[in-house]
Amino acid sequence: MSKTPEIGSPAPDFTLDSVHLTDGEAKREPLTLSAQHGRPVVLAFYPGDDTTVCTKQLCSYSSGFEQFTDLDATVWGISPQDLDSHERFARKYTLRMPLLADTDHKVVESYGIGLGSNALRRAVFIIDAEGILRWKHVALVGLTYRGLDTLTKQLELLRG
Repeated sequence: MSKTPEIGSPAPDFTLDSVHLTDGEAKREPLTLSAQHGRPVVLAFYPGDDTTVCTKQLCSYSSGFEQFTDLDATVWGISPQDLDSHERFARKYTLRMPLLADTDHKVVESYGIGLGSNALRRAVFIIDAEGILRWKHVALVGLTYRGLDTLTKQLELLRG
């Protein structure tokens, strides 16, 4: 297993297919991390769509979405399921952030959070507007997650 990137280092770039619901319409498009330069990005890696803890985590981020946008941050949920699974999950819970499909596990591996056999550690990475990793949390066991308050506090620290 590869190591997670170090704080202060450039975040590994990637492009993944995504689905994002807007007014009930599903938009599918590739998203590239480096194209987000100029604004902070929260990468929320989660093990699976429509599972108990993942649902709580993404619903909490979605319900507090304005707190992220008020800090000019974008939030992406990333897991190994395909876009059809992501779309069902997003529709069921009216999730407001794009869900990205890392079906080949390449991004999970580049961030050092793979557990083999398509499993991953629940993890959150905050990347600043210049593409530098500024904060991370990688769970040993995926039963807990970092909440909205923790993430918005870290984003506020980026603003200085």
